[in-house]
Parts: sequence; structure tokens; C-alpha cells
Amino acid sequence: MSEAVATEFWQGVEQFNQGEYYACHDTLEAIWIEASDPQKTFYQGILQVAVALYHLGNQNLRGATILLGEGINRLRRYQPDFAEIDVADLVNQCVNLLVVLQHATPDQVPLLAALVQSNHSAADADRLTLPLQLPVIAKVCS
Repeated sequence: MSEAVATEFWQGVEQFNQGEYYACHDTLEAIWIEASDPQKTFYQGILQVAVALYHLGNQNLRGATILLGEGINRLRRYQPDFAEIDVADLVNQCVNLLVVLQHATPDQVPLLAALVQSNHSAADADRLTLPLQLPVIAKVCS
């Protein structure tokens, strides 16, 4: 299975890790449209996670939860790693976030959104009384 990815993929990863989820979506969607499998489904999984985080930042808990679950399901088949990305770690981070979202109360949604918008504010995380860390895409350690 070929694991080569488009050059723009790395731009999308950087945008994702900087909390620029909408920009990441735009970057990855442009290469996803032209891609074929196995890269196409891999891009789609990351796209769905990015859009889930974008939805969460807009207080759309339901949309975030659904898309995060769909992204996880797509990315699972690429574990432990694919295209130099530590997919197992990314899936684990996303599953942890999904559990938090599934147990979030309505009054916690604005705090979750604020965390996404500020990209990892520890002060807001303390007020949530939930363990929360936004996913980060990491390369495989060699």
C-alpha cells in the first residue's frame, strides 16, 4: 500500500495543529477530491475530525460528536501509522475527546467551544471538570 501524500497534506496538518480547523478543512478537501484510496479515506478521516472541532468551536455539540465518531471510524483502519502520521495516537486522542463530548452537559458546551476557539486554554479546562485535550496530529517517532 502506497503511503505517499500530497504536499498540501502537511499544510493541512499544520493548520489542524494550530487550531485552524476551517482552513485545514479547505486545504484537505482540495486534495481529498482528487485523491484515490488509501489516501482518500485517510484525508477524509482527518477532515471529519477537523470539522468536528470546528463544530465544537461553534457550540454544535451534536455535529461535533457525530463527525468525530465518523472520523475515528475512518482513521482506525490506518493504525498504527500511515504516511508518517502516528494514527494510533491520533485515534486515541479523538476517542478521549469523544468520551468527554458524550458526557458533556449543556452548560459545559460554551466552555468546550471557548477551549477550541482559544486552542487549549488550561484555565477553561479547569472549569470544565472534565479531562480535555484537543487532538494533535503527530509524526511517527523514528
